[in-house]
Amino acid sequence: MLALLHLLPHAGDIIAILPRELVLPTLEALRKFVLRAKVKIEDASEQLSVAGQLGTPGLDVAGLTVGAVNHDPDRSWVVGAAGDMAEHRIAGDLLQANQFETDWRAADVRAGLPQIYLATREAFVAQMLNLDLLDGISFTKGCYTGQEIIARTQHLGRIKRRLYRLRLPRGDWSIGQSLRLTDGRSGRLTEVIQAGDGVEALAVLSIGADGDTSADPAAAVAAVQLPLPYAL
Repeated sequence: MLALLHLLPHAGDIIAILPRELVLPTLEALRKFVLRAKVKIEDASEQLSVAGQLGTPGLDVAGLTVGAVNHDPDRSWVVGAAGDMAEHRIAGDLLQANQFETDWRAADVRAGLPQIYLATREAFVAQMLNLDLLDGISFTKGCYTGQEIIARTQHLGRIKRRLYRLRLPRGDWSIGQSLRLTDGRSGRLTEVIQAGDGVEALAVLSIGADGDTSADPAAAVAAVQLPLPYAL
């Protein structure tokens, strides 16, 4: 389930969409860096609703904010007051909510768009999630926690892990779970969805075999690497 953070800097409002389980830890972390009295950071989930739209490019409804999903022109986020969302039938049928969430997360996986959950919070540097390839991070402006590490990683070319799309065999897979592939790469799952008879996933993996000879070969996973819509 998604929630919204409302950031009120002096230059205007900013809305962040994130999983509900991350609202409290994100609020606590961001509030440590508030240096101006006019800046407020609050949970806006009670005032605003958020919904995803599939196959509705160009949606333009008064009172609602629409944002396109990167690398996927057929999807968009819609944010607005709950009453306005219901009036325009944007929120959708609650009975179909679970299926819609599965379809949305499947589209994220196939687009190679990462999502962080509580199980993977603070586990990765931005480049490990391919955010530098998705225009999700700037190297020329701003100042933020971890900027020095991210810049050094980018400019010294020491990116040892990347986000990959995989097809996994049937099993009890979970977000944050560690895994080792039969080709010697290892890492952690960041997203997992059922796809037909199998499982599709995103995982942050070492770029090459990591040389860990202590791992049990019998525990290695026979995964198939699937293509991403952008080059690594």
